[in-house]
Amino acid sequence: MSALLLARIQFAFTIGFHFLFPAMTLGTALIILISETLYLAKKDEVYKKITDFMARLLGLIFVIGAATGIVMEFSFGTNWSGYSRAVGDVFGPILAAEGVIAFFLESVFIGVLLFARNKVSPKVYWLAALLVFVGGHLSAFWIVVANSWMQTPAGYAINEAGKIVLTSFTGAVFNPSTIIRFCHTVMASWMTCAVMLAGIAGYYVRKGLHGETARTMLKIGIILFALTPFIQLATGHIHAIEVINMQPEKAAAFEGHFYTAKGAPLYAVGFVDEQNEKTYGIYAPKALSFLYNFDWNSEIKGLKDFPKENWPPVNFVFQAYHIMAGIGILLIALGLLGAYLLWTKKIYENKLYLFILPFLIPLPHIAHETGWMAAEVGRQPWIIYKLMKTANAASVVVTAGEIVFSLFMFFIIYLLLAVMFIKLFVKIVQKGPAA
Repeated sequence: MSALLLARIQFAFTIGFHFLFPAMTLGTALIILISETLYLAKKDEVYKKITDFMARLLGLIFVIGAATGIVMEFSFGTNWSGYSRAVGDVFGPILAAEGVIAFFLESVFIGVLLFARNKVSPKVYWLAALLVFVGGHLSAFWIVVANSWMQTPAGYAINEAGKIVLTSFTGAVFNPSTIIRFCHTVMASWMTCAVMLAGIAGYYVRKGLHGETARTMLKIGIILFALTPFIQLATGHIHAIEVINMQPEKAAAFEGHFYTAKGAPLYAVGFVDEQNEKTYGIYAPKALSFLYNFDWNSEIKGLKDFPKENWPPVNFVFQAYHIMAGIGILLIALGLLGAYLLWTKKIYENKLYLFILPFLIPLPHIAHETGWMAAEVGRQPWIIYKLMKTANAASVVVTAGEIVFSLFMFFIIYLLLAVMFIKLFVKIVQKGPAA
């Protein structure tokens, strides 16, 4: 394998593993804020137990996420030095803002949640929960800004030396895809943790563990489970429109469209024959055009409108995108079912639904990973859309052998981290909110 391909594999592996943990951080902070607000308002010890339980999980998630996230920034300077030299003027202020404004705010007050329950007043503890929530979301915002700038760059100029320089910090931060991409990412995290909370609480209720605390956890989890996938559907729809407008090649790959057409179909499942430039599968006629602007005959650009060397791996992107979308639809249905059972007060006795809930916990993570793959691979061959190709961003002095060695080491370390995380996560869940 070439050094470029190995560098791409290594970055995909390390960031794919890291992404699992920020995806849980934001939603867990939301649940903590909700339960602690209810505790402050009602003085009910049940909500205090839920807060303390979720804070232990958040501490574990945060530690692993922080440890694996450090690798990302170092890899820019090692495997992707061409990229770092080109965009250092843009990314420097953005990543500095993430560290100074957000990360330290979040990390300091997580310490309060974990160690100061009986050392500060209830109002100060609630304030800590609020600041963890705000800090985590601010951190996510700055990271999304960096990624969105790569997708839809703005607020820059190219100097005589060919370096990308920042001309408008505001323009770079609020580039065309920042806000909707941030909303989509945040809602994905909220949905992930809604399913996680519902799954854990469903297990407790089915086993008759932790009494009223488990039932209250389940109620909060199911309400969030019913709401967040629906909101995510709305953010995903708006984001898809943005992709059609700003990155039409990616949008065409999402649905396997090779030819520009009015009344473009929307595929549910399928397969893309890239060699013969055909897509087979089950589809709704004209549905993509309708969803784009509510016109059954609106025009959607196809891949053939663009140079073939600028096409992403079409079938890979198509499959990743449809796995993400399929999981989203499934979660909407199951969340609504849970809401119905909760509304009719049958959920606590419905053993089948309670049995299913824990097995749903991995699904949002799979949707996260496949959605990220669709977004990032769909942008290829560009590392910065229309400005720099990935092939020109890699370091020229790092050999394939060196990357293989570091990739192997990362695999071993991340495997150990994964085993440790699962073991500790299960241990916390087994002890439960009464611990």
